[in-house]
Amino acid sequence: MMQLTGTLVQVLPLQRGTGKNGEWKKQDIIVETQAQYPKKVCISIWGDKINEGLLQVGKALTISFDVESREYNGRWYTDVKAWKVEPAGGSGNGSGSQFTDNNPSDTYTDLNDGADDLPF
Repeated sequence: MMQLTGTLVQVLPLQRGTGKNGEWKKQDIIVETQAQYPKKVCISIWGDKINEGLLQVGKALTISFDVESREYNGRWYTDVKAWKVEPAGGSGNGSGSQFTDNNPSDTYTDLNDGADDLPF
C-alpha cells in the first residue's frame, strides 16, 4: 500500500462518461506533499469513492492509493488512483467523513475497460 499526506490545493472538474460497463465518474484532485521539497501530485478518485464534503481546498488529507501505468499507441500513461481518502491525522470516529474499500483490488476492475477510449 502506498500512502501520502498533503494539502488539497485544487479540485479539477468532475468528469463523467459511459464505457462498456455503463456510466462512470472521476474526480481529479491536486495535493501538495508536506516535505522539505513539496511536490504536487494529481490523484484520481473514481465512482462512489468521491466524497465532495471532504474535498475542500486547504484541507490536509491522507490518501491511500495505487499506481498503475498502461500503454496506448506506443506511449505510457500513469494513473494515481485513490482507494481511501481521510482527513490527515485520521479522525477514526466513523462519522462518515472518510471512505474506504475493504477490497481495493476490485475497485477499478470495470472502469479500466474504457482505457482505450483516451482522448489523446
